[in-house]
Amino acid sequence: MSSGNWGDLRARVLSAIVMVAVGAVAIALGGPVWSALVVLVTALMIWELARITAPEDPAGKHLGAALLAVLSLGGLLIQGGQVMLLALFLVPLGFAFTPRRMKRVAVPYALAIMTAGAGLVSLRTMGVTPLLWLLAVIIVSDVAGYFAGRAFGGPKFWPAISPKKTWSGTVAGWIGAALVGAGFHLVAGAPAALIWLSPLVAFAGQLGDILESWLKRRAGIKDSSNLIPGHGGFLDRFDALLLAAMLVFVAQHILYLSVVGGF
Repeated sequence: MSSGNWGDLRARVLSAIVMVAVGAVAIALGGPVWSALVVLVTALMIWELARITAPEDPAGKHLGAALLAVLSLGGLLIQGGQVMLLALFLVPLGFAFTPRRMKRVAVPYALAIMTAGAGLVSLRTMGVTPLLWLLAVIIVSDVAGYFAGRAFGGPKFWPAISPKKTWSGTVAGWIGAALVGAGFHLVAGAPAALIWLSPLVAFAGQLGDILESWLKRRAGIKDSSNLIPGHGGFLDRFDALLLAAMLVFVAQHILYLSVVGGF
């Protein structure tokens, strides 16, 4: 193989090691450390979304969106309470009332980013296990989908938006997620409901991946940013986690389902 195919391998590996190490330490420490990391990453993803949907705006305007994300999510985490959930809508409202491309998608996507940030902090307050479950569902469903799609091929899941994803890979991802739920039920004493909830979370993650790919295709860009050497941007790396974490947060705080809280 030509060196061009592997030219960014060193940067990719080093970036991945740093991200895993920082994430692992923050998850282990929890509390303010984990919350601060989530707020920072959430703000960076909002910054990337602002750049994608309004590339002609000055850099300061994008930084303003990121700062609003920090203030609103940070305020929610500090103050707490159901009323403060309204703070999650501040950034999406900012997107709604400023000129930008793909607004009908950008506004709900901004809300998904903010909600996912709140969800990731909320999960960690219940202990390490619920957060590890969510990460395991996303990773296993992604890996299972990749290999099953390559091995079996078949009809495309959504060819107009994601030409590479197949139904075989999608279903394999659901099965892998269900096995993760079953494993946490048997080993960690998690509720049996995770066996059916995990595939739903995996499906949300798959949709998150497709949505971010569609946004980039419409914007005519390869990566959401170049913030992570060799990997692109934070939206590129955490697109699947976004909608999955949002679904868990909505299930807990809007629908009042206590399945995740039963670890």
